Amino acid sequence: MLRYQNLATPVQLLDKFVNDANSIEVFIKRDDLIHPFISGNKWRKLKGYLEHIKSKGISQIVTFGGAYSNHLIATACAGAIHGVKTKAFVRGDYADVNNPVLTLCRIYGMELSLVSKDKYKELNSFVSPIEQNAFWIKEGGFGDFGTIGCAEIIDELQEKYDHIVCAVGTGTTVAGLLKGVSEKQLNTKVHGIAVLKNASYLESEIEQLVPLTNFELHTDFHFGGYAKVNQEITDFIKQFAQRFGILLDPIYTAKMMLATKYLCESGHFKPFEKILCIHTGGLTGLIAEKMIKKF
Repeated sequence: MLRYQNLATPVQLLDKFVNDANSIEVFIKRDDLIHPFISGNKWRKLKGYLEHIKSKGISQIVTFGGAYSNHLIATACAGAIHGVKTKAFVRGDYADVNNPVLTLCRIYGMELSLVSKDKYKELNSFVSPIEQNAFWIKEGGFGDFGTIGCAEIIDELQEKYDHIVCAVGTGTTVAGLLKGVSEKQLNTKVHGIAVLKNASYLESEIEQLVPLTNFELHTDFHFGGYAKVNQEITDFIKQFAQRFGILLDPIYTAKMMLATKYLCESGHFKPFEKILCIHTGGLTGLIAEKMIKKF
């Protein structure tokens, strides 16, 4: 078993988060507190992979991500902690390896290889190791091991919730939540907030990992598309931080929390229901120069 700290993470009530929403209670599970760089769903998705490769004596992880990927920095740090070498193919041969995120990856010992978008897509399509003594993990930790790790979120809950809401990138975390809910035989409905445009295909991606039972994918809260951030999002992040003392990232969690607010206030949920939002960490999304300037 891998050594790790800060699990299980606390659940916090967001008092009066929504206005006139029929006494709906909204909570947030603070997976952002797991670790500064392996926070949220990043650790949960990596845990199963690391346990597997350690048990098999595999010495290296090869994975994929963009120039500001939370997954890459999490993998680099986790690999350093657990004595596993890491290598990443970075999407875009124009990426700046000296940006804050990739610099931290290099400090943790990750080998970086910049590739064109076409080559990146080709490489990321592999589903099994293709280098000697290296285990390849798809972008964002997508796969069965990642799903199993995210299912543990449900094991940690001390109360029952009517709905669980989570941001969706690759779909692995939502798949894990669905797996956990099913295994516990709960009536909880899982909601995925897609953070990119034209994301209806994610249902089939998630269905590769788990059956889509008691699940709803929301595709209208991308606020312009993946990594697109407008004034509404930045204002919401500041208001949320100042009110609750919790920082949200602009790519995933801010869109998820704002979507939850809109869904509550539009009557999507029934009176007196309890909603749990999953804070999936990834706060390094704020430190990109072009992003921080928006604040």
